[in-house]
Amino acid sequence: MLILRTIINMKKIRKKSKQRELIYTLVKESKAHPSAIMIYDTLRKKMPTASMGNTYRNLKILVEEKRLNCREYEDGIEHYDAITAPHYHFICTQCNSIHDFDIPEQNQIIKIAQKKTKNTITDHTIQFYGVCEICKNK
Repeated sequence: MLILRTIINMKKIRKKSKQRELIYTLVKESKAHPSAIMIYDTLRKKMPTASMGNTYRNLKILVEEKRLNCREYEDGIEHYDAITAPHYHFICTQCNSIHDFDIPEQNQIIKIAQKKTKNTITDHTIQFYGVCEICKNK
């Protein structure tokens, strides 16, 4: 019985939260890599009683559960992404939009880097900068 309690205490068991699931859905459906404030503004339209504090707490939980990624870009603001698999980002230097994309070589980069160091590499980021199609066509 003591072992079972210890195992349960080691793993936090969180109740399902309607607000947390709505936040996850908002991020998943967004292609904009929204900030906490953007998420909160959208959330308030669907759930007027939502608070900024609860939004931050739920985002933290979703990141801890590895359902969302959180990254800070050149603007100094944390942005949330529901794509948790390795992928790269293109950031427009004119409108600051963030776009996801994959390249076949990305899975090899960690293996190559691992051979060059005695450290254990678990992840990496590469960001590409330039002008997006929309800004280019303006």
